[in-house]
Amino acid sequence: MSVVGIGGSADPGSQSDRALRAVLTAAEGRGAQVRVFPAATLDFPSYRSGAPLPAAAGDYLEAVRTADAVVIASPGYHGTLSGLVKNALDYLEELRTDTRPYLDGRAVGLIAVALGHQAAIGTLSTLRQVTHALRGWPTPFGLAVNSSQVHIDGDGRARTAPDGLDDPATAGGVELLAGQLVDFATRWTRDPSGGGSAPGRGAEPDADELG
Repeated sequence: MSVVGIGGSADPGSQSDRALRAVLTAAEGRGAQVRVFPAATLDFPSYRSGAPLPAAAGDYLEAVRTADAVVIASPGYHGTLSGLVKNALDYLEELRTDTRPYLDGRAVGLIAVALGHQAAIGTLSTLRQVTHALRGWPTPFGLAVNSSQVHIDGDGRARTAPDGLDDPATAGGVELLAGQLVDFATRWTRDPSGGGSAPGRGAEPDADELG
């Protein structure tokens, strides 16, 4: 099983990047093969349909195209996902004519990290909407982390701030998200007839995708 991680922030010690890697590590522990595209590798030009694709974007798109599941993580910027992560998701428009267009037929785990509950929840909600628009299947559980109260260290261990004690709620959320992601992807690969577009047919763009 292939799981691709997307996003985070390019800031040193990024909490969204560490949360993303923690979930991917948990998925790897459940037998998945994982690949991560952190923020620093997603700094593409603003997406424009028909423009030549940067080589790095082509590699990213091919990884998503062949993935069984995807994890998307974003910092909460002003209550929503970062422009860099949104632009990387805009590039998935290049998959619109695939047999599995966009994120069709793939489990999608979502992570939002912000300095406050409101921004984290708002960002997670937006990620769900974008995933639905891309025809992906968000896991029932999404991970929202208030980084003013929880700090994820370089080993992916969640600790409460400022006392540094283990935070079982966030650690449990990481495991729950990874478990649901792998479970859904396993069920789908065993029975791919559960939904999605007809074989050999790409997506018919929605009205808001034609602009």
